[in-house]
Amino acid sequence: MTEKPLVAIVMGSQSDWETMKNASAVLEKLGVAHECRIVSAHRTPDRLVNFAKGAHLEGFKVVIAGAGGAAHLPGMVASMTHLPVLGVPVESKALKGMDSLLSIVQMPGGIPVGTLAIGVPGATNAGILAASILATSDEALAERLIAFRTAQTDSVAEKPV
Repeated sequence: MTEKPLVAIVMGSQSDWETMKNASAVLEKLGVAHECRIVSAHRTPDRLVNFAKGAHLEGFKVVIAGAGGAAHLPGMVASMTHLPVLGVPVESKALKGMDSLLSIVQMPGGIPVGTLAIGVPGATNAGILAASILATSDEALAERLIAFRTAQTDSVAEKPV
């Protein structure tokens, strides 16, 4: 994609890519320019601050943030930007992603993070939701999103085989 990226997909570590690549795949399929970065709340705090405070200046309109375990990344990004932040809890080994989910969803009033499902379904839906947000002001994207959803509906058999 040569267009300026409208969606930033950030994750806390390289191991999160296995989940977060699903958000990227959906955005690719819908023709939404995006960029993926590793931004750890714990290991690269300066990178986190620089990204979060400057995301709107880079032209991003939506941020998808995936993190596992303590999962502070989505909330920390949301605390430093006015952009919508969609949080994806990455499944953890210790608590199967429940720790990630609770860390992301339990934001204090005034700092919202739109939290999706744990793991691959959450990353997939985050990509669709980001496209839906952008489609409110992009008719061509809205048409692609409608076609995507229609194809999804049409792919469901009426009877089991």
